[in-house]
Amino acid sequence: MVDEASNVLLDAFAHTLRTHRQKAGLSQEELAHRAGKSIRYVSLLESRKHQPSLETLKGLCDGLNISMEVFIHDLEEQL
Repeated sequence: MVDEASNVLLDAFAHTLRTHRQKAGLSQEELAHRAGKSIRYVSLLESRKHQPSLETLKGLCDGLNISMEVFIHDLEEQL
């Protein structure tokens, strides 16, 4: 069972990921390729159905050409 705090965090993560991907002008497919993940996985992250590992977060940030610090800062702004 997912608690309310986890739901809020998943919402913020999904929003932050989608916002940065769109800002970078990337499709889910292109981000997935850059991050070494499947398109389905990126879609599941953006739809709140998966939580990334730190390794995945690093790959996504590299694919978005941003630091993890920037991503986490923007995620915290959503909380």
